[in-house]
Amino acid sequence: MAKSKFEYVRDFEADDTCLPNCWVVTRLDGRNFHRFAEQHGFSKPNDDRALHLMTKCAQTVMQELEDIVMAYGQSDEYSFVFKKKSNWFKRRASKFMTHVVSQFASSYVFYWKDYFKDQPLLYPPGFDGRVVLYPSNQNLKDYLSWRQADCHINNLYNTVFWMLVQRSGLTPVQAQDRLQDTFTADLTKSKEGTNARFLKVATALDPSFKSLKCLPKSERDEMQSMLSDILKEQS
Repeated sequence: MAKSKFEYVRDFEADDTCLPNCWVVTRLDGRNFHRFAEQHGFSKPNDDRALHLMTKCAQTVMQELEDIVMAYGQSDEYSFVFKKKSNWFKRRASKFMTHVVSQFASSYVFYWKDYFKDQPLLYPPGFDGRVVLYPSNQNLKDYLSWRQADCHINNLYNTVFWMLVQRSGLTPVQAQDRLQDTFTADLTKSKEGTNARFLKVATALDPSFKSLKCLPKSERDEMQSMLSDILKEQS
């Protein structure tokens, strides 16, 4: 950079160097993706096209940014874990975040037509990002477990919610009211280990959204019947 009297303005730049010996996690989220999904006709509760597109974007990010060791995603979010000893861009948090988000967002637009062949992209999607540091392996494991549990709980709720709307004829407001109390109570029992039927149903419907406890294929027909019983109880 050429020397000039204006170079002093660099002193205003904040020092955002990440602490050493910490896992650097960059997480991105879709901006206002509820509206984006509605306007682009996403299937409910999960659109395979959208999920596969997100995975493709994550693969592209990992290919371009070699210091990423793993990634985990759900719905409209993805987390990328950088090497603990990465010195990429001198460990500047802004560089981690902006490179991941920009690469992901551009890939989303670039590969859109490969997954949504009959649905044009009506407007550019937006993503926000954040950087969090985790000093220990256990901290990182707990973070990933937290995101996985969030995925499972959200999918569990959304699966039953849209079953009530699409198959039982309830309006979204009615379905939300119906599940507001029963879902919370059953989830509490599930956490206590006394009632795991919602856990099993969500696992049986699609292993992509299962909890860490897998459900044998031999039990899936039983769980489908259980889902029907749940819908009858709620109608």
